[in-house]
Amino acid sequence: MRLLVLGHSGQVARELAQLSGEGYEIRCLGRAEADLSQPDAAMGAVRRAVEAFRPDALINAAAWTAVDAAETEEEAAQTLNAEAPAALARLAAETGLPFVHISTDYVFDGAGETPFATDAVTAPLGAYGRTKLSGEQGVATAANPAGWAVLRTSWVFSAHGANFVRTMLRLGAERDALRVVADQVGGPTPADAIAHACATIAEVLAADPGKSGTYHFSGAPDTSWAGFAREIMARAGIDCHIEEIPSADYPTPAPRPLNSRLDCRTTKAAFNLERPDWRIGLDCVLEQV
Repeated sequence: MRLLVLGHSGQVARELAQLSGEGYEIRCLGRAEADLSQPDAAMGAVRRAVEAFRPDALINAAAWTAVDAAETEEEAAQTLNAEAPAALARLAAETGLPFVHISTDYVFDGAGETPFATDAVTAPLGAYGRTKLSGEQGVATAANPAGWAVLRTSWVFSAHGANFVRTMLRLGAERDALRVVADQVGGPTPADAIAHACATIAEVLAADPGKSGTYHFSGAPDTSWAGFAREIMARAGIDCHIEEIPSADYPTPAPRPLNSRLDCRTTKAAFNLERPDWRIGLDCVLEQV
């Protein structure tokens, strides 16, 4: 199956590129080829890539991911997270290609302790979540008859890019103790698992567009950032004490949801995708770094 991926240097895009040879032929379009900060101009480049590569599906792995910066640069985040996905979804519909778009747990307000279902009320706390929600709505509005999916995920990590695992490894090597938030709970998710999930969903949609919709995919078991940090140190053999603190003791420009648990049962039912064990994913990442 041929997959045209929007994104090149991000965590999931890099893992998607690694799927080549696993039954997939992958082409990734980076900013140099299709600058999604200028969606109208970028669609011309994407259309040319579609004509040349003749993919079986499109996957959007490009996004504005700087959560705090989005508070002061919401217009730029809106372009990448909302306008660009909507334009891509329309192009996919026009060209008869299934479309998969990656979203986030930040579309929810994080209230309570129950995992959020796919049809739970959305109420983002900050600019990043608002722009991602707007992107979801744009993808759904395109109503692609060839099939579409919005895949919400959480706490993405890998051996490359800016992510919590790499930050903890760096700080743990420098310090004897770290203070880490313990009242935010969610599912850390390996980027390579997300890549495989996106490819699987694209393949299923190509055969059954009726499975279009919004889905959740996050790692298991759910844990806190402090619990995640403690496991990173233990598995990496780093002697660094993790002190648990509340979110109030670590203020950030953008508020974070306390509850990032995602109910992934509909994803299992539709695509036979199990929640990946993030501890196994963490071991793989540690081997790479």
